[in-house]
Amino acid sequence: MQQAAKRTSDMPVNPDHTIDQDWEGYTAAEHARWDALFQRQSGLLPGRACDAFVTAMNTLTLSDSGIPHFGRLSDRLERLTGWRVVAVPGLVPDAVFFDHLANRRFPAGAFIRAADQMDYIEEPDVFHDVFGHVPLLANPVFADYMQAYGNGGLRADGLGVLHHLARLYWYTVEFGLVKSDDGLRIFGAGIVSSATETIFALDDPSPNRVGFDLVRLLRTNYRIDDFQQTYFVIESFERLLEDTAQDFGPIYQRIGRLDDLDPPDLLPEDVVLARGTQAYFTEKVA
Repeated sequence: MQQAAKRTSDMPVNPDHTIDQDWEGYTAAEHARWDALFQRQSGLLPGRACDAFVTAMNTLTLSDSGIPHFGRLSDRLERLTGWRVVAVPGLVPDAVFFDHLANRRFPAGAFIRAADQMDYIEEPDVFHDVFGHVPLLANPVFADYMQAYGNGGLRADGLGVLHHLARLYWYTVEFGLVKSDDGLRIFGAGIVSSATETIFALDDPSPNRVGFDLVRLLRTNYRIDDFQQTYFVIESFERLLEDTAQDFGPIYQRIGRLDDLDPPDLLPEDVVLARGTQAYFTEKVA
């Protein structure tokens, strides 16, 4: 990621940690890299991603001229739900991130992964952030959920319980599954922007697939270095917003007295939609 880091390191950073996207500064090779990633992922998603994601992906025109221009993309998005996309040089402080979300601004990395990182990149780049996250910001219900999460994050940060709330983002916004009339569908950005996890999350027998339960989820650790060992499945975006539209204070107090759960753990009260074999993970350890 040396070239990507160099591209953003020289850009002036504003007090809110935003930068100028410098769309004109992208090279033809970088635009071609976006197009290759877009073509690969958009071809995988029909029948796998939820309908709301696929519809919004097409509505927002994410493939008109290589890497999307954040200003033009934001104009289209703002007309739908009031959200805008702002460029950042990389990961930003938690409080800054939450403030952007609370004000309907999504901070997106301005750099694109190198040619040898097409299948995996540790730090989110413009493809993960824009292709993975932005489409569902065009969905009014999910857009409200993201703003509410930003407000909740500011509060959790002040209470010192951010590690619990971060799990909600991870297991919904990044790696969430949703029920549909035709079976389970993916919507989390970490899945929809990954060719391999798009297949793994729905088809592989290894991971657990468990019905969404807020308290249970907030107790569950996650792994950042590989596929997920458990995926949580929501009923709908409307139900997700309803389930999380409550005072988290008593919940934080309750789970503070409980042990954390490991990623593959299952509880007797879980609604288990698929009990995973965990074979992928045990074989890697072996």
